[in-house]
Amino acid sequence: MKHVRNIAIILALAGVVYAAPAAGAAVNLLSWLLGVFFLGVLAWFVMVMYRHYRAEIFSLGDGMRALLYASIGLVVLTVTATPRLWATGPGTAVWFALLAVASCGAFVAWRSYQRY
Repeated sequence: MKHVRNIAIILALAGVVYAAPAAGAAVNLLSWLLGVFFLGVLAWFVMVMYRHYRAEIFSLGDGMRALLYASIGLVVLTVTATPRLWATGPGTAVWFALLAVASCGAFVAWRSYQRY
């Protein structure tokens, strides 16, 4: 029953956004609130994962830990610059390239962790 309620809430929010194109300020506010909520949940998830895997992260060498943190920072900066990068064709290619580089860095750090 709880899932039905949650699905109904999501459908109601989608209906409000779809049915009220004239209410631009309300839709912008709702979009902003949903974005803030999503980022808050994402920050909470990252905090819980960091606390859970803290020993494993610190068991990496200094270089691998720096690579992992740099990859995470690159993802954050790339996602922050998404509107500017997607405004041009080369910017979109750069966006994908930056995310690929960050993914490779995180993968190398993960493989280093798996070796030991």
